[in-house]
Amino acid sequence: MNTALVPVIRWKLRQLMADRQMTNRALADALEVHETSISNMKRRDNMPRIDGETLNKLCGALECRPSDLIEYSKD
Repeated sequence: MNTALVPVIRWKLRQLMADRQMTNRALADALEVHETSISNMKRRDNMPRIDGETLNKLCGALECRPSDLIEYSKD
């Protein structure tokens, strides 16, 4: 039995949006994407594949740092 801990990167967009009371529509408008794209990103627990430009727009719209969106854990 392998009991080694596996590093995990957690995506915290859902939590950050809730903390800032931001709707899918408002974030979609800020990122100039469809609301469904935000919904898809928001319901993930693991970090989606996004480029630097998207991460930059997310941080600008949510007034946060990348480290606020991503959490590294060894559990």
